[in-house]
Amino acid sequence: MTAQGFDWRPVLRRALAAEAGGPVLVWVEGTAGLGKSHLLRELGALPRTPDATLVEWRCGAPGARPAEDRREGPVLLLVDDLHRADEDERGRLRRLLEGAWPGLAAVVTYRPEELLVPGLPLGAPAARYPSGLTVLRRRLVPWDEERVRRAAEEALGDRCPPEVAVRLLERSGGVPQVVVDLLAVLREHPGEECTAGRVDSAGVPVRLAELVLGRTSALSAAQRPVVWAAAVLGEPAGRDELIAVSGLGPVAGRNALLAALTGGALAELAEGSYGFPAPLAASAVHAAVPGPLRQELHQRAADVLTGGQPVPWAAVARHRRAAGQVGGWLRAVERAALAAADAGRHQQAIGLLEEALATALVPPQTRARLAPLLARSAVLALRSDQTVEVLTQIVRDPTLPATVRGELRLDLGLMLCNQVGRVAAGWQELETAATELRAVRPDLAARAMSALAMPYWPGPAIDVHRGWLRKAVAATADSGDEAALATAAVARASLAMSCGDRDAWELVAALPTDSPDPVCRRHAARGLCNAADAAVWLGFYERARDLLAEGLDLSATSGAPYSEHTALGTSLLLAWWTGRWAGLAERCERLVTTTADMPFIASDARVVRGLLAFAEGDWGAALSWLSGQGAIAPESMPTALAATASGALVRLALARQDLAGAAEQARKAWSEVAGKGVWVWAAELAPWAVEATARAGDVPAARAMVRDFGQGIEDRDVPAALASLTWSRAVLAELEDRPQEAADLYGEAAAAYRALSRPYAGALTAEGAARCLLAGSARPSGGADGAAPTPGTPPGRSPGAPEAEGDGDPAAGPTARLVAALDSCTQRFGELGATWDAARVRALLRTQQPARKGRPPGRPSHADELSPRESEVAQLAASGLTNREIAATLHLSSRTVEQHVARAMRKTGALSRHDLARHM
Repeated sequence: MTAQGFDWRPVLRRALAAEAGGPVLVWVEGTAGLGKSHLLRELGALPRTPDATLVEWRCGAPGARPAEDRREGPVLLLVDDLHRADEDERGRLRRLLEGAWPGLAAVVTYRPEELLVPGLPLGAPAARYPSGLTVLRRRLVPWDEERVRRAAEEALGDRCPPEVAVRLLERSGGVPQVVVDLLAVLREHPGEECTAGRVDSAGVPVRLAELVLGRTSALSAAQRPVVWAAAVLGEPAGRDELIAVSGLGPVAGRNALLAALTGGALAELAEGSYGFPAPLAASAVHAAVPGPLRQELHQRAADVLTGGQPVPWAAVARHRRAAGQVGGWLRAVERAALAAADAGRHQQAIGLLEEALATALVPPQTRARLAPLLARSAVLALRSDQTVEVLTQIVRDPTLPATVRGELRLDLGLMLCNQVGRVAAGWQELETAATELRAVRPDLAARAMSALAMPYWPGPAIDVHRGWLRKAVAATADSGDEAALATAAVARASLAMSCGDRDAWELVAALPTDSPDPVCRRHAARGLCNAADAAVWLGFYERARDLLAEGLDLSATSGAPYSEHTALGTSLLLAWWTGRWAGLAERCERLVTTTADMPFIASDARVVRGLLAFAEGDWGAALSWLSGQGAIAPESMPTALAATASGALVRLALARQDLAGAAEQARKAWSEVAGKGVWVWAAELAPWAVEATARAGDVPAARAMVRDFGQGIEDRDVPAALASLTWSRAVLAELEDRPQEAADLYGEAAAAYRALSRPYAGALTAEGAARCLLAGSARPSGGADGAAPTPGTPPGRSPGAPEAEGDGDPAAGPTARLVAALDSCTQRFGELGATWDAARVRALLRTQQPARKGRPPGRPSHADELSPRESEVAQLAASGLTNREIAATLHLSSRTVEQHVARAMRKTGALSRHDLARHM
């Protein structure tokens, strides 16, 4: 057992071994709440030799005290709270320690701030330790973030996100008792999500409040203002600052500070810096100061802080408002917000301005100055719902100057489209802003037009965006504004990249990444991140990585948190397509958690997490991530992402044999892509939409999908879409009973995906090629039998055909080459983590092998361990699939699946299907 990095075992063991070494005394020093008593309880529980005696002594409390005539044998003496000892107790302990004998191990705790004589635990005169006594001193220190996090996880379990531990440390100062008391309050609401805000609302623990208020009240009335000053300032401060805020003169202030330190009301936290060891203590003292005195203290604090350099305007604003000085408060808010925005701390600026603009105290002229500051920071950073509400109300103010209203409307529209996901409302605000600003601020009008030229949002067709781009280019030429020119350049590059235009890369290279204007660099960072996102959809994955790295670097240095978060979403898509799935689920969940109040920004993460869950066979989780609570509806997502999510939902419906649902989902999603007119974005939808439509009986519509897709990407630089087009043609050929042509097309698609380094799509299409060749080899020599095979049903067997349970003889079925190809697909799926796909292909292999009756000689019976088939079924059951879904995947009957699950639970000892995951 260790404490504060000190291992007590060898020290105490040597001391208690009377013949091995001399006695030991360990002074344990720690301020209130650091865990001294807890340490003694742990020491008392340590293993001891049978002849060792444990003596526990709590000073100041009634009870037995150690006999002074005991002078032999091993004794572990644990003395707690020496600072509470009376004169008799101190004398008794002094005599006992000065007469220490071999075998004595004494551990004595005390609060240094409450000693009668500072630095002398036993008081004056100093103790006369015998020469053979080893004397050590150990100072307990507050917990660090890691220790606070462990305590929080022990108390709250899964309800403890990382920011909770950080806030607990900030509020408690790491004092263990305060952390434990705060956690006790948080545990009172077990059903609620634990957040940093919940920590703030927990209040001051009773134990801490009574301690600090008791120590403050122990001071004289003339000395208390220095403690009040520390509470009002709310952070460690120097001597002169505390005295000035307290209103005491230099001499009286110095004496008061000394008294506060001696009495433990304040502590020296760093050299020359004073405050409360637990920051929450300031809140307790602050609340106890009478109102008029508190306002005077805040006014003096604001005056003192204004005289320093640099001026902490955010703190000045807080003090001016608490002092009731509205004008001074608003002026300080403005200066603080400007300073924060210039430094790239947009979230801080947003917090200050939201609080100010949400009140009715702000005069119209001041509101017109502050509102644009809020809007600009909110567009660059991550907005809150309150920001949108505040700006919406201000835009409707008829007294607002037209220029200010137009600028606010522009930023509000950008927030609604980019961050909130209310695209229709945002589009309307942007159109209105472009009209309002055209005559008074052509540069801002050009920004609005450039935003309307961005094609990502659902709704308007690509030709509408091109029209707005032409207007934006004309407006920027008229304005001559560098920032507006940069915005138009970003719009041109983004639109060209999205469509796969041949000149897109040149436009990206021309973005003003080296501009001396930070505003232009922020636009360039956005353009690079947009280009990276577009490159991922196009299939240029190495280029996308380079653009992401450059865009993220420029976003960080130019102060654009929103661009950073969108780039993180792009990196998740990139990892999904290129098969870098290790840790990807955790990355997705982390981004969803950090943007919990902005689900639109987390859309990429939710879609990728849903795709992973489907491949793993956890269909319930896949549906939840793609369309459950917190997910953005496909019609509100960016079109490319919506098509990808819809493709996954179509495939899920096909896997569940819901052909009607799959076809309807495909029809709606295809209509959205066709309406937008950016056909490269159909790449992740097309194969599944074609399959669902054809299998539902509408083969002409499936042919039209393939035709329109091909025409839409003709003459464009879109490798991923071209591979998808070949895949879609393969699906159509397979469903139209042209197995050799389908196999050739699947092979072409697999080669294209291998060239793109997309292993999952490559394995799916390689599987398709082998499946069609198997269908061709199984066909009677007379030609077609009139029943076309489907991608979801193994050839040579209709959905209702008898199942094949035996392992069989491979030589009697498909050729060794095709078996090897399917085995290779299974291996690739397994390496990726695509459990369901691997099981599906293994089932396909088994259906090509003749069934056998009974168990052949020498084959293991698997009486006490899972057979390969039972293991496969158990894995799918543990992932959440129903018996019917497993049966459809493995081409078994539901009854057989039920028997396999029951045997797997019996053999593993699992208590439920979900419990199988732990026992596998």
